[in-house]
Amino acid sequence: MNADSRKEGARKDAVEEANGQRILSLWFPYLATERILRQRLGKSWRSRPSDHPRPSHPPLVISHRQGNAQRISALDERAEALHLKRDMGIADARAMHPSIDIVEADPEADRRLLEGLADWCDRYTPLVALDSIDGLFLDVTGCTHLFGGERAMLDEILARFFHQGFDVRAGLAGTPGAAWAAARFCGDRIVVSGEEEALLAPLPLAALRITPETRTSLESVGLRTAAAVMAAPRAPLARRFGALLLQRLDQALGRLDEAISPRLPVAPLSVERHLAEPVTLTEEIERLVGMLATTLKTDLERRGEGARTLALLLFRVDGAVSRIALGTSRPMREPLLIRKLFHERLAALEQHIDAGYGFDLVRLSVLAVAAFDTQQTDLTGEAVDDGADIALFADRIRARLGEGAVLQPVPVESHLPERAVAIVPFSEAPRRTTPPKKPDRMQAPMTIFPPERPIRLFRAPEPIDVPATEMPEGPPLHFRWRRALYRVTRAEGPERIAAEWWREAPGDPAASTRDYFRIEDADGRRYWLYRQGLYGGVSQIPPRWFMHGVFA
Repeated sequence: MNADSRKEGARKDAVEEANGQRILSLWFPYLATERILRQRLGKSWRSRPSDHPRPSHPPLVISHRQGNAQRISALDERAEALHLKRDMGIADARAMHPSIDIVEADPEADRRLLEGLADWCDRYTPLVALDSIDGLFLDVTGCTHLFGGERAMLDEILARFFHQGFDVRAGLAGTPGAAWAAARFCGDRIVVSGEEEALLAPLPLAALRITPETRTSLESVGLRTAAAVMAAPRAPLARRFGALLLQRLDQALGRLDEAISPRLPVAPLSVERHLAEPVTLTEEIERLVGMLATTLKTDLERRGEGARTLALLLFRVDGAVSRIALGTSRPMREPLLIRKLFHERLAALEQHIDAGYGFDLVRLSVLAVAAFDTQQTDLTGEAVDDGADIALFADRIRARLGEGAVLQPVPVESHLPERAVAIVPFSEAPRRTTPPKKPDRMQAPMTIFPPERPIRLFRAPEPIDVPATEMPEGPPLHFRWRRALYRVTRAEGPERIAAEWWREAPGDPAASTRDYFRIEDADGRRYWLYRQGLYGGVSQIPPRWFMHGVFA
C-alpha cells in the first residue's frame, strides 16, 4: 500500500468514525493449544522462514473433566484435520487416533494469557475488554487514523499476533455484535456502518450470540439463519423464544446500544512514544520518562492539577507488557521529580523487568489527579518550607521499598492511649491545608500541662504481677514483669482514664476504668503501668495490672 492510498484510507476511516463508534473483535480459536505450543516450540513457531520449516508435532488435544468423563475442550489445527470435535470423549478420540497428544486443561493459565494479550492491545486503544475465554473487544473509535486507517491497523494487528505464534480472526464494525459475527464467521472483515444487516443475513443463528437451547428451538421451527429471524414477526418471537433473542438482534444491528466494559480504568491523561529502535537500557527508559513527563506537565498545568498516581507501561517487541505504577504524597507535575521517582522504582524492579529484544512503545499515564496549589513564597522570593522535601524523600523511599516503607502517626478522636494514634502510609496521612494559628498575646499562658506520656507504647498492654500496694488505690511497691522482679522507688499518679462505654460491650473487662502510674525502679528505669478496675466496685472481678509503655 503506497502513501497516497494510506492517506485516502485514513480519510475515509475518519469520516466513518465521525458517524459512530467502531468496535474491533479479535477471536483466538486455538488459544489453549497455542499456549502449549509456544512453550514447547517458541513464540515464533508460526512465523518460521521458508528455509526453516515448522517443527513437527503430533496433533494436540486439551482435555477436561465433564461429569464422569474426560472430554475435549480445545484442539489445534492438526487435530481438527482429523475430524475431532470439541466435547468428544477422550477415549473415543484416542481410539480413533492413538498418536494424539493429550494435555490437561489449565483455565487459569489460559486466562492469564488472554489478559496478557489484552495488555498488549492497549497500544491501540485503552478501551479493551475480555470476550469470554478466547476473545477481545477493542473500542477503536477515533484511533484508527493514528495507524494509517482501519485496514492498515487491522493488518498490523494480525501480522504482529502471527509473529507471536497466534492464529487470530478479526472483525471491525459499528457494533460489538456485528464485529463479533464478522470475526467468527467471516475471518477478516471490515463492515461499513449501516451494512450490519447484510453481514448477518446469510450467517447461521450462532452469529446472534444466543444460547444453544434457543438455537435448537429456532431450528426446530425452520428458522436456521439470521435472515429468517429478521424476517419473522417480532411479537411471536419474543413470546416463544424470550426477549434476549430480539435484544441480541437489535444490538448487532445498532438499534440498541451495547457498551463494552474496559478491563482497566481509562487514564485521564496519557502520553506515549513509539520508537523506531527498541530500547533495553534503564537509562534510556528514564530519559524517555523525563520527555513524556515534560509533555504531561503542559496538560496538567492547563487543568490546574497534579498527578497523584502515575503508571509507566513498557510494550515489548514480542508482546509482553510491563506495568509500573507509583503514588505521590502530594500532587506533582515537575518532570525532574517524576523522573527521580521512576529512577527509584526501576532500580527496585531491575531484576524483575525482562527487556528481551527491547521495548518499542513507552507510555506514561496519570491514573489519579488532584488540585495543584501554587507554592507560596516569602518576601525574598524563596519558597516557604511546607514539607515538600520530606514528601519527596518519602515518595522516593516508597518507590524503592514499597508503600509500607514509610508510615506516619496521625491523631484519632479517642482518649484511650492505644486508640489515640493510628499508623497510616505516608501518602494517606492528612495534610495541613491552612497555616497554624499564631498564639494570642493577650491570652493568659497555660498553667496546666497535659500529663507526660511515654515515647513507646506496646502494641498490646502486657499483664504484670503486683503482690502489694501502699494503699488500695495507690501505686505498687514492687511488681514482676517478664519473669523479673522490679522494686519501685518513685511513683506519680494516678491518672484516671475512663473506658469508652459507647464502644465496649457491657461486662467486658476492657470497659473498666484505668488508673495510670508513672513508675521509676531502683535502677532509674521508668515505666507506664495501669490498674484496670477499682477496688470495692460493682464487678466481682478483682483489679488487674498491666504494663503499657516505657519512657526513654
